[in-house]
Amino acid sequence: MKQIQFFLLPIVALALMSCSSASPQDKAYEAQENVHKERLALVEKYQKCLKEAADDNIKTEACDQYLKAAEALK
Repeated sequence: MKQIQFFLLPIVALALMSCSSASPQDKAYEAQENVHKERLALVEKYQKCLKEAADDNIKTEACDQYLKAAEALK
């Protein structure tokens, strides 16, 4: 019985270690991907806002908030 426990314990420990959460590098990639997606969404909102604003300078200036937010995410 002790021999089984002796061999089983390292196997269980290795299995638990391999099932650990994502590595810090994976988390960093995921965070960067989320930033890129958010920046893309802001640029799309900016372009849509400009189309809706047409020639209205006041509305166009209001659209600049999206562009500034996208720039901040660089």
